[in-house]
Amino acid sequence: MTPQATGLLAGASLAVGFGVAQASGVRALGGLVLLAAVAVCAVQWRRQAGTGAAAALVAVYAALFTGSHLLARAVGAWPSVAVVSLLMVAASLYATCFSPVRSRS
Repeated sequence: MTPQATGLLAGASLAVGFGVAQASGVRALGGLVLLAAVAVCAVQWRRQAGTGAAAALVAVYAALFTGSHLLARAVGAWPSVAVVSLLMVAASLYATCFSPVRSRS
């Protein structure tokens, strides 16, 4: 999987997970979507940028998921999900494609 595809998967999974939870009325189903996606992404991030970057990106994913709940109080649920999804894509792309720490070989 390319770094771009991994970033898109990470960002989209936040929106899809929320959508599944909202549509089904079962929050745990949305959580399963999130867990499956972040597991796939973590493997890809490790291959693309190393263990440290992968761990950091998983932490960012969790923080953005949590932050979306707080932001939703101010701007609404879907706008909040859109913001955190875009931030996740940006973080993933930065860590895997643009980070100055990552060596290019």
